Amino acid sequence: MGTTRSAPSRTRPDSGRRRAAAVAAAAALACAVAVGGLGAGASASAAPAATPAPLSPLAVEGRGATVPFTELEAESAATNGSVIGPDRTYTTLPSEASGRSAVRLDAAGEYVEFTLTKPANAVNIRYSVPDNSAGTGITAPVELSSGGTKLKDLSFTSKYGWFYGSYPFTNTPGDKPHHFYDETRALFGKTLPAGAKVRVTLPSTSATPWTVIDLADFENVAAPVARPAGSLSVADYGADATGAADSTSAFQKAVDAGAAQSKEVWIPSGTFKLTDHVVVDRVTLRGAGPWYSVLTGRHPTDRNRAAGIYGKYAEGGGYKGGIRPHEAGGPSRNVTLKDFAIMGEIGERVDDDQVNAIGGAMSDSVVDNVWMQHTKVGAWMDGPMDNFTIKNSRILDQTADGVNFHWGVTNSSVQNTFTRNTGDDGLAMWADTKPNVGNSFTHNTVVAPILANNIAIYGGKDISVTDNVVSESLTNGGGLHVGNRYPGVSPGNGSDVRGTFTLARNTTIRAGNTDYGWPFPIGAVWFDSRDSSIDKATINVTDTDILDSSYSAIQFVSGTTKGVKFDNVNIDGTGTFALQFNDPAQASFTNVKAKNVGFKEPVYSCLGSSLALTVGSGNSGWNEKLPATYCGEWPPPVHGGGTDPTDPTDPTDPTDPTDPTDPTDPADPDHNLLQGKSVTETSHTDVYEAAKAVDGNAATYWESRNNAFPQSLTADLGSSTALKKVVLKLPPSSDWEARTQTFSVLGSSNGSDFTTLVGAKGYRFDPASGNKVTVDLPAGTSTRHLRITVTANTGWPAAQFSEVEAYTP
Repeated sequence: MGTTRSAPSRTRPDSGRRRAAAVAAAAALACAVAVGGLGAGASASAAPAATPAPLSPLAVEGRGATVPFTELEAESAATNGSVIGPDRTYTTLPSEASGRSAVRLDAAGEYVEFTLTKPANAVNIRYSVPDNSAGTGITAPVELSSGGTKLKDLSFTSKYGWFYGSYPFTNTPGDKPHHFYDETRALFGKTLPAGAKVRVTLPSTSATPWTVIDLADFENVAAPVARPAGSLSVADYGADATGAADSTSAFQKAVDAGAAQSKEVWIPSGTFKLTDHVVVDRVTLRGAGPWYSVLTGRHPTDRNRAAGIYGKYAEGGGYKGGIRPHEAGGPSRNVTLKDFAIMGEIGERVDDDQVNAIGGAMSDSVVDNVWMQHTKVGAWMDGPMDNFTIKNSRILDQTADGVNFHWGVTNSSVQNTFTRNTGDDGLAMWADTKPNVGNSFTHNTVVAPILANNIAIYGGKDISVTDNVVSESLTNGGGLHVGNRYPGVSPGNGSDVRGTFTLARNTTIRAGNTDYGWPFPIGAVWFDSRDSSIDKATINVTDTDILDSSYSAIQFVSGTTKGVKFDNVNIDGTGTFALQFNDPAQASFTNVKAKNVGFKEPVYSCLGSSLALTVGSGNSGWNEKLPATYCGEWPPPVHGGGTDPTDPTDPTDPTDPTDPTDPTDPADPDHNLLQGKSVTETSHTDVYEAAKAVDGNAATYWESRNNAFPQSLTADLGSSTALKKVVLKLPPSSDWEARTQTFSVLGSSNGSDFTTLVGAKGYRFDPASGNKVTVDLPAGTSTRHLRITVTANTGWPAAQFSEVEAYTP
C-alpha cells in the first residue's frame, strides 16, 4: 500500500548492515534482463502468428469500467517476434503482462501488427524496454505505421519502471527486478477504419537490445471540448501552453479568481508545466479533454514538489509533513476537476513525498474524466472529508497506489475508473486512526498492481465493493482484500472493520500470488486479521466469480476472522486450493461451487476444531470431504485445470518422491527440509520477519527485536523427520562482517514441549567461511518442530539469520 508515512529505517552504525556491491549489482542486472526479458515459454516465430487471447478483464458483461478504448493483446496479433509466457513467476516479464503473455522484439524490423476491430485515431501502448546499469532507464525509438505508411515515431522508455529488491524499493539495479512496463500514447492525425492494420516496429537494436509489447488500447478520441462560455482561462493569467515556462503561479491565480468570481476555470489544449501543487477550493477546473489538456512537471530541486491538484488539508488531517501554508484550513469544498490529464514525472517511490496527481481533502467534490499517469499515487485523499467521487477516469503507471482513501474519508466513491500498473494497491481505503465510513468502489477495472492488492480495504465501517473486475495481481496481495492491518487500524480508535461490508458481483481473474515475506501464497479473495480480530462486522461476499486464480480462491490468515458469509460464489480454476485457512475463521458457505481446482484436496487447513464453517446448501467441488482437510507440503500451482501434477502415481510428475533425479526429494541429503516451511518467532524488527530465514535467499534475513534476549525462531517440518544437521547462515560476506552468536537447538513433536538437542554455545559467523555455521545433531534425532534460541550476538544486540536449513541423514 502506498503511504505518506515514513518507511521503516535500517540506518544504524552497524558494520553488519547490508551494503551494496556495485559489481554484484551489475551482474545481477545482466542476469535479470536476460531472464526477465525473455521469460518462460519464449518461442521464436519465423512467420506472423497469433495466440488465442486469455480471458480479458474488459470482457466481463455488466461488470468493471465502461472504457472508451478497445484493447488488443500483442500475443494474439500478427508478429514475427517471440511470444513470451504464459508465466506467473515474480520478476519475469510475462508475470506482469496482461494475460501473463506478451511479445518480445529483439531484432531490427521485428514487429507486432494489430488489426482494428473499430475505427480509431489514437493508441495507448503498454511495453517494456530494459533498464540501464545506473538504474535511470533508457529511451528507444519505435515506429508506428499502417499499410506501409508511417503514423508516428514513438519513444519507449524505462525511466518510470524497473524497481529492485523488497519494499522499500530502490532504483539501483540488483535483485528482484519488477515494475517492468510503462505506457505511451499517440494521436494518429487521422481516423483509421475497422480492419486497418497498425504495426509497431523495432527499427533498430542500437538504442535497446529488445522491447516487449504487451497490448495496445485503440481509441477514437473526440474533438477537443470547447471553452465554456463565461469561463476564465489559465492562459489569461499567464499560463504557457507550450510547457516551456512554469505555469504554477498562473494556475493558482486563475483558480483563486474562479473561486472568488464563481466562474469555471478553463485549461485550453496544450502542455502546461507545474512545479508545485495547485490548491483548489469552491471551483471547477476543466480542460478540453485528457488527450488535449495536459499538466506535467516537477520542481527542479525540491523533489517533494510536482504537478498536482490538491484540496486544503483539514484540521488534524491525516498528512502532517510538507504542508505549505496555503494548503491548510480544509477540507476544500465544491470542487470539480474534469477533462484533463496529469502526466507526472515521478520515477521513484518515496512515501513521504507529496507528488500525487490529486491529494489533500475535498468534500462535496468530483473528479471526472481525468487521466493520471507517472505520479506517485493517482489520488491520495487525507480526511476528514465527505462526499467525494472519482469517476470515468484512467489511472496508469503509478509508483504506489492508484487511489487511497486515507484517514476519515466518508461517503465517498470511485466509479467507472480504469486502473493499471500501479506500484501498490490499485484501489484502497486505509482507516488510519480515524474510521472510513460509507465508502464504495463500484464498476471499476483494476489490472496488474505490481505489489499488494487490486482492491484493498484496511479497516472502516459499512464499506461497499461492487461490480468490479480485477486481474493479474503479482505479489504480496490478491484481487479483493479486507484486513485489520496497517498502522492506525485499531479497535481502540474504532477504525477497525465494523458494520456491514458488501462485496457483491465482483470478478477476479488470475488473481492472488506469492508473498516474499510468507512461506505460503495469497488467495484471490482474502482476509487478514493480523493486528486485531475481525469480529465486529458482517462481511457478505455474494454473486462473485473467482476465475483462474494463481493459487487459492479464498484465504483466511493472521488472527481470527468472523462473520464472513459467502453466497452464490463461482470458483473456476485455481492453482492450488479452493479454500485456504492459515488461521482460524468462522464463515458460512451457501451455493459456493468450485471446479478445475489445481490440487486434489480442495481445502487447506491445519486448524482442526479452530476452523468453524457453516456449510449450507448448494455447495459443490470442495465440501465433499469435510470435516477432513489437507495439511501437508505446499503443492506447486497448476493453472488451467487438468490432472494433478503432484499425483505420486503420475510417471511424468517432476516431484514424484520415487524419482531419484528429483531435486526436491525429502530423502535427498542435499535437500534443505526447511525451505518454505511454516515458521514462527518471538519477535522481529521492521520488515525482517522469520519467513525470510526459510525463503531460500541468503540476502534476506530474520532479525529479532533489539536488546531483548533470549529470542527464538521455530520451524514446523510438517511431520516427525529424521535430521542429521542444521546449517545457519548470514548474508554474504560482502555485506556482513564477522560476529559470534550464542544459541541452542531444540526439538519437539507437538510444538509445545521442547527438549534440548544441542546446548547453548557460541558459534562464529565468519566471511572467510561463507558466513555460515553447521551444527551436527545427535545420532537418531527425529523431530517435527525445530527451534533455534539465541541468547547473545557480538555483532548486533539481536538474533540474526538469513537462512536456517535442516538436512536428513
